[in-house]
Amino acid sequence: MGNRFGPYEHVIRMAGLFAVGIATFLVLRAVFVPDDFGVYGHYRAGALTDNRAVPLGYAGRAACETCHPDIVDTRRDGKHERIGCEACHGPLARHAAQEDGAPAPIRPKPREGCLVCHTRDGSKPATYPQVVASEHAPDGSCTDCHNPHKPGLS
Repeated sequence: MGNRFGPYEHVIRMAGLFAVGIATFLVLRAVFVPDDFGVYGHYRAGALTDNRAVPLGYAGRAACETCHPDIVDTRRDGKHERIGCEACHGPLARHAAQEDGAPAPIRPKPREGCLVCHTRDGSKPATYPQVVASEHAPDGSCTDCHNPHKPGLS
């Protein structure tokens, strides 16, 4: 059996493998990557249209404030004033639109809801209000002493 390429036959074989691999990659890329990929950087342009079709879940604070001015007054100048209503009460777009069958806003369980943010954690700034629940109030609910819309002692 003759050696057509002499001492470079192994290099030619390796180059052939690379060529087959690159060709395979290009064919698969053409098949699986959408045509609109890369129009807006490393994204698929059609994703914007797809996302517009998804109904909104969150209404935003302004929608809550329209119907609940009493809560707005309570929250004014409080530590929770800048926190959106839906951070604790869940997505409320359907509730705000007064859709039939819209779920009622979640009334968080005070102990679990408050501790999501206020459990002691070394990664939070020292000035951030943090508690060890078992020491702070072993048996009670947070709302026994604190108004969640304007924390401090009630």
